[in-house]
Amino acid sequence: MEEGFCNWGVIRSLLAIVQWWAFNVTVIIMNKWIFQKLDFKFPLTVSCVHFICSSIGAYVAIKIMKVKPLITVDPEDRWKRIFPMSFVFCVNIVLGNVSLRYIPVSFMQTIKSFTPATTVILQWLIWRKYFEWKIWASLVPIVGGILLTSMTELSFNMFGFLAALFGCLATSTKTILAESLLHGYKFDSINTVYYMAPFATIILALPALVLEGPGVIVWLNTHPSVFSSMSIVFGSGVLAFCLNFSIFYVIHSTTAVTFNVAGNLKVAVAVLISWLIFKNPISGLNALGCAVTLAGCTFYGYVRHLISQQPPGTPRTPRTPRSRTEMIPLVNEKLDDKV
Repeated sequence: MEEGFCNWGVIRSLLAIVQWWAFNVTVIIMNKWIFQKLDFKFPLTVSCVHFICSSIGAYVAIKIMKVKPLITVDPEDRWKRIFPMSFVFCVNIVLGNVSLRYIPVSFMQTIKSFTPATTVILQWLIWRKYFEWKIWASLVPIVGGILLTSMTELSFNMFGFLAALFGCLATSTKTILAESLLHGYKFDSINTVYYMAPFATIILALPALVLEGPGVIVWLNTHPSVFSSMSIVFGSGVLAFCLNFSIFYVIHSTTAVTFNVAGNLKVAVAVLISWLIFKNPISGLNALGCAVTLAGCTFYGYVRHLISQQPPGTPRTPRTPRSRTEMIPLVNEKLDDKV
């Protein structure tokens, strides 16, 4: 009986990971398809559609389906805590979509894997937080892989590269801000979207209307198959919300180490599928750089897990002051696949 239970636990974890991969990779591929194949080159509008769909989906999940209880947030905290987070959240998603317009999925996903390094560096430079040497050592293959990938990328575009890079900084900023601004609120992925997506829609609606509105109108009047194309755009928004739901499920079905490894393998799956669909050229050195980066991310997650398992009072390295607490990012970077 116990063995059957254990087997079901493994099967449930595998199913959770597979459905998370499916939603994540599908959203990425659909967004790239929208920009490249449908010629709908409006990343702000696509992001706004995603936020609208996510806002509606989160409301239905919490208020109607009662999937998760609503976490009550004081009205004052919504503006002082949730709104700043929503702004960074919005910037993060927009930069990701902008980068997808200009660079291949493989390159964008590899650069996104730079997030652990930017998180550690920002905490060290701005918040003056200390890290063990093992954390710094684990960042070496990540940085090296990113450099190798960037130097050998055959479809390199500076604007897309910078959008993806600043997207990493936005992700790291959101991760760090969550530690302080959301202190006391134990948000799950569904409640996070419930509060942040409406704010993000408000923030993005006017810029999208002013900067891309005329272009969208021209596209609607000239595109040969508007209905089917817009179905894909809104379909990507629905799947973006489903991705949040899948993240909630996979977190509760796997361990932290499994989640980290699965997240990096998910990037490899996205790179492979995007290459099969869009046929973007990838050199041998470029593929090697991507592999090194993903291996480095896995090693970083493993080191972070080992440090988190250390009992209180474990002696630290001489160069780390004992009066300072070893800081490990409290929010897993892989959660930023949301929306």
